[in-house]
Amino acid sequence: MATEIGVWEIIRGKLKYVDTSLADSGDMEKDLEKWIKEYPIVLGQDMLIIGEQTQTKSGPLDFLGIDKSGNLIIIELKRGKIPREALAQAIDYVSDVASWDLDKINEICFKYIGETLEDYLNENFEDIDLENLNINDSQRILLVGFSLDEPLERMIEWLSTNYGLSINALIFKYIRTESGDKLIARIMIIPEEVEEERRKRTINKIKMSDKPGKYDKGELKRLLENYLSEDRKTPLRVKNILLPLCLKHDSVTRDMIKEKLIKEGEAFDEGNAGTIGKKRTTN
Repeated sequence: MATEIGVWEIIRGKLKYVDTSLADSGDMEKDLEKWIKEYPIVLGQDMLIIGEQTQTKSGPLDFLGIDKSGNLIIIELKRGKIPREALAQAIDYVSDVASWDLDKINEICFKYIGETLEDYLNENFEDIDLENLNINDSQRILLVGFSLDEPLERMIEWLSTNYGLSINALIFKYIRTESGDKLIARIMIIPEEVEEERRKRTINKIKMSDKPGKYDKGELKRLLENYLSEDRKTPLRVKNILLPLCLKHDSVTRDMIKEKLIKEGEAFDEGNAGTIGKKRTTN
């Protein structure tokens, strides 16, 4: 795979090669971070940024994104050449991010955007089916820089092709034309269409099972007690909202849960009864 970007400017019907090195880029390295936040489309289609300098067990990752399928995207920005060590660093981050539940992801999004993840997805993705969207079932790695170590390029292609790891690298190049116009060019090591097709093939290999897990009653009791003792929104709602309803009724509907959430002050209308965000406060 080639990552060299050749650019020619057309001047009065003739081609003039634009030879611009990174040293000529001025503030591009600093500006790229700002552009990523304001225009995440430079990183790919159907992608949103929901966190910056998000803390993991292995340190802060540069940006946390999410795509239209609910996959979290670990975005590492290198201000220069992307070394192959960046891959190990990103995988380290993913090993922690993969365990994050919806509560934690929603808190990160609310801190960065000021609104719930559900609202943010609804506003930016048309025709998204949030009820059937599996958040963080899978993760993606995106390495961003201005050049790439050749061994890293081979590693990315090999891992993506043979093991279905959703990983890609983006290379940006600064361009200044003879007329003074400033441009940036981008190349993806793996085209978006190819990466998406490989990701779908990997997902299709994982067959979900409806068979119950093999736990004895003592183990199930311990796991349930540990879960319900957690001081997080979802376990608390299961304990305080869902379980009391189940004990009182033979069957529990979605509307019954929404009504209970509103009654207990966990939501202020049916539209936000299924989200986990800050409660409305009254003066």
